[in-house]
Order: sequence, then structure tokens, then C-alpha cells
Amino acid sequence: MSRNYLVTGGAGFIGANYANRLLKRGEKVTIYDNFSRAGAPRNLEWLKRTYGGESFNVIVGDVRNASLIAESAKESDVIVHLAGQVAVTMSITNPRDDFEANAFGTFNVLEAARLSGRDPVFVYASTNKVYGGMEEVALTEDPTRWRYADLKNGCPETQPLDFHSPYGCSKGTGDQYVRDYHRIYGLRSVVFRQSCIYGPRQFGIEDQGWVAWFVIAAVTGRPITIYGDGKQVRDVLHVDDLLNAYDAAIEKIDMTAGKVFNMGGGPQNVLSVWAEFGPMLEKLVDHKIEIGHGDWRPGDQRVFYADVSKAVRELGWSPKIGVEQGIKMLFEWVSKNKSLF
Repeated sequence: MSRNYLVTGGAGFIGANYANRLLKRGEKVTIYDNFSRAGAPRNLEWLKRTYGGESFNVIVGDVRNASLIAESAKESDVIVHLAGQVAVTMSITNPRDDFEANAFGTFNVLEAARLSGRDPVFVYASTNKVYGGMEEVALTEDPTRWRYADLKNGCPETQPLDFHSPYGCSKGTGDQYVRDYHRIYGLRSVVFRQSCIYGPRQFGIEDQGWVAWFVIAAVTGRPITIYGDGKQVRDVLHVDDLLNAYDAAIEKIDMTAGKVFNMGGGPQNVLSVWAEFGPMLEKLVDHKIEIGHGDWRPGDQRVFYADVSKAVRELGWSPKIGVEQGIKMLFEWVSKNKSLF
């Protein structure tokens, strides 16, 4: 039996990929998006070409509009909340906009879910930035990467929260509100603290979506600037693996409601920003890539990779697409779609 899915930010990178998956399997989908990101109209056009414009609903709206999101959520069985401001740098430039989009916007979507009367499942895309810089965690420097000295499996969900940057504060506010709406109101909510997600339909820019941005820049000949020493490490996760986790959490909602899951590639899928990614990318484009250098950016963790063992254990989930395979897939998609960039 098909369900009604409301996907906020549904024309964005993750949202469009999830809408595609849902439509492919016959679910009823409403995309709610303000289309402020450059790639959103292109993703919507792709979905319309693939499924026809009558196959799903589109609401042009902002999550800061409480009445519109409330009206849009009335028939929803599942709400996947992906909308918001996504860049640390932009949050520093315009903290009010960041707060209103992420903290206030998430509150509005939660209230829409609570007041709908349908007891919807609520999935929230949080971020690893809620853990802050983790300055107290010992690091070790290797030739091509930094790594945790003692956290063998990566950062666990039990790591103390330490919101850093306006973006960390606004997303962390949403993170905690989503958790508490389960405790106080019984909302069937799940929080995913996401690491670096990448894949097709990602129109990455320098400020956000670094994996996609480096691939796009390399394919189109645009300049690449590395901030910091290029050895900072992230765990990367292909969007298909992320969506598998969403599906698993929704199907097991009686067990997952009220829980938080780190969601990334884990220690098996880590990559340093340039010292390791650079050679991989140069091999794909088959030439040397010249880069510029800049200072470390505020809130930029030297190391982050998630301990995903809770998701593995409780969701029956694990990443299926390895780093080299996934980046090759992204490179091939960008190469075939250069006209989009």
C-alpha cells in the first residue's frame, strides 16, 4: 500500500534522489521546496521528464512559512525534512537567515507534523557539525591524513554535543527539537547526523558539497582552492546508501522512533580532502590539477568520521558503495552531464 511522503527540500540533491526512489516504487510524493538553490529547478525538470508532471505534487514554499507547511503536511504519512540552509560559510555571513531557515524552519515542520493528526513518521537530516571541533579528542598525523588517536571506530553518538558556528547551532537546535518532540509529544521521529553525502544530482559549490564540487571543477576546468592543509579527513557516503538507511528507519519506526543515528561512510570509507582525493581525481581526469590554497575556515573539523555501528546494529544497514566506486560513478555522471554545470 502506497504512503504519502512529504519531502521538504525535495528538489535538492538528497531530496530529488529520494523522490526518484519513492516514485519508482509507487509512493505518493509531495515535493516542498523554495527553489533557492541553483540545482533545484534542474532536478525538478529531471523528475518531470522521468515520471511526468502529474505523477507527484510540487509546492513552492519556504519552511519559514508556518501556515503553508502546516497545510502541506495534513495528508502526510511520512515527512522527510531536508530543507534548510546548508553551508557553514553562509551561516557566518548571514546568521539570521541560517537560524530562520534551520532552527525556526524545523520547528515549523515539527509543529505541522504534530498538529496534522496523522501521527506521521518524521525523518530529520542533521549534521556531524553538532559535535563541534572535538578539540579535546587526540589526533595523529599520518603522511596523507589526520586521524583519531583513540576513537578507532570514529565518533559515536555519545560524543558530547558542542555546536560550533551558526550553522552548527541552528542544525543542532533542530536536532534536539526533533528528539524532544518524540519524548514530549510521541512524534515518531528519527535523527540522522549526516557526514559527507555525495552522488548524482549534486550541484556542489565551493561552500558546500565538497566532493561533488571538486569533481565538477575538475571536469569543467574551474579553479579549486584547498582550505587548511588538505589532510583533513571525512567519511563519505554515497546518497544511495543514505537513502537505504532512511528506508530502514521508516520501516522499523516502532524501534527507531526517538533515536539518533550517525550516518556516514564510517572508518572504512574515509578520505582526506586533497592529499588522497587529489590523486584519485587526477587519475580520473588523466592530468595534473593545479590548486590554490587558503587558511583554515571557522568550524572546519580537522578530522571527522562517524562510528556507524549503531546504525549497522539496529537498522541492519551498512554502506554498500565504496569510496573509489562511488566517486567514479559521480565522475561519470558529471562528465555525461557537463551542460548542467
